Amino acid sequence: MTKLNRSIERGMSVLEVVHTCGRIPLGALAARTGLPKPTVLRICKTLEQRRWLFRQSSDGCYQLGSAFPHGAGKPNRVDKLVAIGKGEIVKLSQETGLASDLAAETGGGRVEIVDTSRVFKVHAIYPDVVGFRPSPILSALGAAYLYAMTAAKRAIALQELVDQLPRDETKALPQLPDILSTIGARGYAVRSPGHWGRAVDYGALPAAIAVPIIAEGAPVGAINLVWNANNHCLEAVVKDHLAQLQTTAQTIGKTYSDQT
Repeated sequence: MTKLNRSIERGMSVLEVVHTCGRIPLGALAARTGLPKPTVLRICKTLEQRRWLFRQSSDGCYQLGSAFPHGAGKPNRVDKLVAIGKGEIVKLSQETGLASDLAAETGGGRVEIVDTSRVFKVHAIYPDVVGFRPSPILSALGAAYLYAMTAAKRAIALQELVDQLPRDETKALPQLPDILSTIGARGYAVRSPGHWGRAVDYGALPAAIAVPIIAEGAPVGAINLVWNANNHCLEAVVKDHLAQLQTTAQTIGKTYSDQT
């Protein structure tokens, strides 16, 4: 009788659990598979290198990666962006001392935060933002993405958004031409002053600058630097870190294009 390959069998067990759970931390993954943590960690590192798994920097949970075979034989676009961008936002955060969010397009002129380097003890801002869809007008991420769309696609998206946006965002629509013009002149989008974006339980009002991620001539998402508004002024962050933010966005976009 042919012996089974234990390494492959263990790897398949890890993938099966992640596939079933959707998102799972290392400790729970070890418990579900019955394997020692060091063994599971080695397996996950190997699968991360092949992009069959990725580990979110915000909470350390594992998910299926961009190269994992899907039903259509093509990787999920969001997983692909996370796999490419997660290391880049951590690097950016380490170099600047500020937090960074990665957002992916969801259609209809909107983006969704898919990964973040926020740590409350380090950055003093609300960290649980993965899965949140920022305002397309009042947030830095949303406005940066909207700016990068073609005028025709933006017009179609705005027709759909009018009926979906909260009242305060609808009231801001007349300001959009000026907002987009300012983004073009500055080279980055900013969070509108006083805009919270969501109800929070802790943390201070954040400030942010963002730029779009362009791949093959079209926006696929956006990336920001975000910080406690009490700790840094906008002008200083732009002066010291805008170039790094732009370079990071370009790196992610180029890698995304190269892997298409």
